[in-house]
Amino acid sequence: MSTSDHSLAPRPVQPKLVRTNSLEANPYNPRRLFDKEPLAVLRSSIKKVGILVPLTVYWGKKKKKYIILDGQRRWICAQELGLRDVPVNIVAEPSVVQNIVTMFQIHKLRADWELMPTALTLAILMKETKEESDRRLAEITGLDVAVVSRCKKLLSYPKKYQDMMLESDPSNRVKADFFIELYVVRNDRAVNSMSWFKRNKFTRRMLEKYRDGKSGLKAVTDFRLMKQHINNARKAGKLQEVSRRLREFVFDDTLTLEHLNIPSADVSASARRLTGAASKFHDALKSIDTERYLGEEQFWKALEALRDLITEKLRAADRRMK
Repeated sequence: MSTSDHSLAPRPVQPKLVRTNSLEANPYNPRRLFDKEPLAVLRSSIKKVGILVPLTVYWGKKKKKYIILDGQRRWICAQELGLRDVPVNIVAEPSVVQNIVTMFQIHKLRADWELMPTALTLAILMKETKEESDRRLAEITGLDVAVVSRCKKLLSYPKKYQDMMLESDPSNRVKADFFIELYVVRNDRAVNSMSWFKRNKFTRRMLEKYRDGKSGLKAVTDFRLMKQHINNARKAGKLQEVSRRLREFVFDDTLTLEHLNIPSADVSASARRLTGAASKFHDALKSIDTERYLGEEQFWKALEALRDLITEKLRAADRRMK
């Protein structure tokens, strides 16, 4: 299936007015959380000037209602304002796969979207198409490969944790970033080999620590440091010791992540030295006049080699974080 396939984008006819109560939300909409504040802004605008952009809908034969492909926020506001009619463009009823792909193409993922609803829609698409490849799913949906990968990580969690990301009240909602960052530790082979480790119990304790904000976890990126300490200990042959320390950290709220740092396996000092050297080189390189160095062939070759090495190391780090 190709995103350029025109069959996935039915052609609209002329806009018409339909009764607001004859519409229904699309069950495959990758955006399912609509927070109150942004809706209030849109509602105020519609109250002043009306709905300027028609909704895109299709007639659902089974439901006997119009199903929304584009414009659910406008429809919600129209209901709240008591509008009897809304303008719509009517398209042909799509198949399940066409519906999902069209929804993804219309509703390009924005920064303020929550990932869990998108992940649930992606799961339906994966089931319908039998497609598992991140790259192919990205091509079909128009999402970035990285977004597809993050969605699949969220789908690995039990429903009770997924529901926490679907909480209607933003103040009680757990951000997807927490579970995405936790994934690298929760699914680490070395950690899963530890006799005391239970995934869901570990997840619950990390969530409690994170929500508390005073029990050793202050940011979701702290899981990267946790992963680093575990990796360093494993490579230094200290897996048994870091297992004991990790267990103590999990169940003792007075301990910080530094408790996982085994001195003989620590690379922090080396990382600080390299960071300082990189910073100095960055400043020196930024200040050079490129034209004056055009003839220095060895210099440019050295920079190219450094660029390739940096790219290689960044990619390796990215793979380890997946």
